[in-house]
Amino acid sequence: MGGRHRTDELDGGFDPQYEPPPPPRRRAGRGTVFVPLAGAVALAVLLGVAAYVVVNKSPGCAGEKIQLSVVAAPDIQPAIQKIATRFGKSGRAVDGRCVAVTVKAAEPADVANAMAGTGPTSGKLDPDLWIPDSSLWLSGVKNAPEPTGNAASTPVVLAASKTGAGKLQSAFSPSWTGLMSAANAANPDGLARKVRVLALDPTQNASGLGALLAGAAVLKQGGGSEETLVGVLRQLSESTVSTPDSLFATLTKAAARIPVGVTSEQAVWSYNTTTTPSNPAVALYPAEGTVSLDYPIIVTAKDAATRKAAQALASEVTSPNGRKTVQDYGFRAPDGKGGSLLKPDNGVSAKKPAAIPLPDAATVTRLSQAWHQIKLGTRLLALIDISGTMALPADKTGVTRMRAIADLTVEGLKLFPDKAEIGIWAFSDNLRGEGVDWKPVVQIGPLAQQINGVTRRDVINQALQRAEAIPTGNTGLNDTLWAAYQKMTKEYEPDKVNTILLFTDGVGNDDPNGGISNTEILSKLKDAYDPKRPVSLLIISFNTQKDEDQAQMTSIAKATGGAAYFPQTILEIRNIFLKGIARRLQ
Repeated sequence: MGGRHRTDELDGGFDPQYEPPPPPRRRAGRGTVFVPLAGAVALAVLLGVAAYVVVNKSPGCAGEKIQLSVVAAPDIQPAIQKIATRFGKSGRAVDGRCVAVTVKAAEPADVANAMAGTGPTSGKLDPDLWIPDSSLWLSGVKNAPEPTGNAASTPVVLAASKTGAGKLQSAFSPSWTGLMSAANAANPDGLARKVRVLALDPTQNASGLGALLAGAAVLKQGGGSEETLVGVLRQLSESTVSTPDSLFATLTKAAARIPVGVTSEQAVWSYNTTTTPSNPAVALYPAEGTVSLDYPIIVTAKDAATRKAAQALASEVTSPNGRKTVQDYGFRAPDGKGGSLLKPDNGVSAKKPAAIPLPDAATVTRLSQAWHQIKLGTRLLALIDISGTMALPADKTGVTRMRAIADLTVEGLKLFPDKAEIGIWAFSDNLRGEGVDWKPVVQIGPLAQQINGVTRRDVINQALQRAEAIPTGNTGLNDTLWAAYQKMTKEYEPDKVNTILLFTDGVGNDDPNGGISNTEILSKLKDAYDPKRPVSLLIISFNTQKDEDQAQMTSIAKATGGAAYFPQTILEIRNIFLKGIARRLQ
């Protein structure tokens, strides 16, 4: 092997074909007993020095070494370190100079943020050679260098504990379709009753982002709606785990619902082979195929000599020896070929899964932004109409408008996490004296917050169940809207989506006391709306059929960047909550 020398090949070294005759025996006298020993020691020292010089000699190297800084994703860093060490010991020269390589592990999200100048980082990250776990990170880096190759690959898979996988067979077929169904917040009584989906934060983990992209692609191909995708994002945003280690720890816990996670095949292999768990993880390969992490090799060095050194190391990584090394750490070759270690005993399979190609950068950016928007907190004030017309039938079922709105609002609350801040006002006319058409029913606050020993969520549910229309009540809609808008604007919270959600019927504003007119409310809302501190109005107006009423409510909603919906049946209302959440993605 180039650059390596054996000490037994030194000139004057041991030659088994020639053995000098033993010297004549001499009686050692006093004072001479240490002479042969001293000579042996001296000879050993000389030989040792000579061996050191030859072994560490780097033919063709001169001057100061080229310092090459490599940053790799934590999962592949040990393999890259081994390759880099071999590269350094080989004595390979670049422009007559040796190369000193340092390999550091860093989360790809941190490096991408540093390169893009956006988002948090965990220190100075300016490598000459970068090996992230996926090309997905490059979509957020403007003018990102083209990869010079790929170090490895590993498919994104579903994962369960061995015990959980056995229980899943009767309830869940490994697929993105099944995963999206189990993770849909709009269908809590479906597969979600049996399966709990765990996700890795897609802003920090390429497996998490890859899973969303694969699931969204399969959903779109199957004709799924945007509302379904929003339901999935909403649910997953509340069930993320911070790291693969946390994911595996959760998978192995006994639970009423079987936990299923999303991670990489290599992560499953690594968990099983390095921790020897009593209940190992099992990789479940989606039936539709999957995306793979592709470990691109990115040369970022500016200096010409350093760039050559980086390219030389990249060649070593992609060499047959380099391929063998990464396979020894549970990865596949870039073409998807698995090594001998990918076997059922380690919870994985060497069979190459069908491929779902990575989408373009625009799609990646759009889904990443959607995740950010969904993750934003919620501050919402719901305005519930309890005027006389709300006692009319909602549709042919005979259920009153009041009961339909109340029941569906209870269902809609299930879409909101415990940290969401929600409150309720009721409105009709003169509820708190002359001209005051609204009254607070539940003050705005986190749904999980305790109120007299009961959570706010339960308090709201109970209030909605008790809600009744006032037979003689009129609809002081505009006065109520303006009071609510002033409150929400004054109490605006920038880290949340601030929204007024209005439930009413087809009458619109009907206030015998006068109050704010339709023209005035539109003008007031336009003047008050601040796009830098947006408070949006979403209107669900049941059985509104007159064109002028629909036009008025649509104008009011749009004045605040909101929207108005006019369902005619109870079934139409079910998706409106998700439509409202979906507006965050626009």
